Amino acid sequence: MRVLAPPVERSQDTRIGAPAWREAAQAMSRTAHILTDRCGQEAVTMWQPKDSVLDPNVAHHLGRAAYIQPWRFRVEMLKGGGTVEKPPPGEGVTLWKGKMKPPAWYARLPLPLHRKARALQTTEVVHAHARGARLTAARLGRAQHQINGRVRQLLRQREVTDHRLSEVRKGLLINQQSVKLRGYRPKSEKIPDKADSMLTWEKEELKSMKRKMEKDMEKSEVLLKTLASCRDTLNFCFKERLQAVDLMNQPLDKVLEQAGRHSWVNLSRAPTPRTQGQKTPPPDPVGTYTPECALALNEAKRLLVESKDTLVEMAKNVVDVQEQQLQISDRVCASLAQKASETLELKERLTMTLGLMRGTIHRCTKYNQEMYTTHGLIKGPLSKVHLETGEKLDRPLVRMYQRHVGTQLPEAARLAQGTDKLQRHITHLEKNLDELLATHKNLTWGLNCKTIGHEVDGSVVRLRLRQRQPHVCYEQAQRLVNDWDPRTPPPRSKSSSDP
Repeated sequence: MRVLAPPVERSQDTRIGAPAWREAAQAMSRTAHILTDRCGQEAVTMWQPKDSVLDPNVAHHLGRAAYIQPWRFRVEMLKGGGTVEKPPPGEGVTLWKGKMKPPAWYARLPLPLHRKARALQTTEVVHAHARGARLTAARLGRAQHQINGRVRQLLRQREVTDHRLSEVRKGLLINQQSVKLRGYRPKSEKIPDKADSMLTWEKEELKSMKRKMEKDMEKSEVLLKTLASCRDTLNFCFKERLQAVDLMNQPLDKVLEQAGRHSWVNLSRAPTPRTQGQKTPPPDPVGTYTPECALALNEAKRLLVESKDTLVEMAKNVVDVQEQQLQISDRVCASLAQKASETLELKERLTMTLGLMRGTIHRCTKYNQEMYTTHGLIKGPLSKVHLETGEKLDRPLVRMYQRHVGTQLPEAARLAQGTDKLQRHITHLEKNLDELLATHKNLTWGLNCKTIGHEVDGSVVRLRLRQRQPHVCYEQAQRLVNDWDPRTPPPRSKSSSDP
């Protein structure tokens, strides 16, 4: 039996499959290609920097050449005419063999060593914090050391100032002793003079110096308390910073030396000729250099500057007060010595006057005795029987001559007149002698006063020179003032009063 085949149509497409079936397969293939290209591009893009994506409108080899052109070495001309190849500036890995320097590559996705990298980064952060804490602790420790040194300097200067203040107070006691000792002079020697004015002037100047020294002591005491408070604050911050550093692999001084700055506080240090060290970081409340540390260091810097000026001023005041006190004491001693020399000069003059007056009194006394003898000889003895015959007024020759009234002899009248005149001279001489004796007594008293005044002034000068010696302390001078009053005689000791 014959089989009849269907007629074959004449067509250009010789494929057997249906077009829909074929288009579906092609669509599926195109979708797969698109997905493959997209996923591959995204995968590659995740491992490349953002600026490494090439332009799709430029050929791949041309885009890559333009992209790596900035990586290549640059040729620079030298002054001598030669050339030199240098890598481009910036971060990256220099490939000297290929003469290229690609920039640093930053991945967008975590790499397989991400965990180790994060651990290394954490370690670096911890080490940086420890280094910062150690550096801050070193700075705080150095500042504390400098504050301690300034406290010691201030304490030593306070000792010097206190010693000078005690010398000024001792000078006031010496002035008081001088005034009290000069009060032992007689009343005639207490007439106000320039020595008293000098003692008063010395007292006022010493009081002024005492107030100046006391002001310096008060100022230094306040500054000392402030330095102690700043030192405590620095110590607290120092210990707080050290809590973040358990293992100190090097001393704090070495840390400062590595930082290039030996101190952030000491301003008197000469600048180092080396390169400039690290700058002071800004305060960070959550960092190693907290605002409390910055405030403590700034306060320490301010106190160091202020204390330095205070120390210079206190030392200058001590030197000035010492020189001024010595000059004032020398001037007062010179005035007292001049007063003693003037008193000695007057004393010598009074001594010479007393000597002359003593000779005059002796001569007047002798002349008065002779006048009394003459008066007695002229007046005659008390009894008539003691007269000689030639001395009697009723002798025979006189009686014979005086028988007549007009023949009276003037012998009796002349004797009476001579006796009366001699008596008047004797009275006048006795009056002059009394005046001489009274004046002699006054001169003797004045000479004794001058002697006492000279001795007192000399004693005051010697007392001042002895008491102002450095080995005489304030307590000794104070006991001398409190235990003795020159207006009363010094008490006699039992050993001197006992027989």
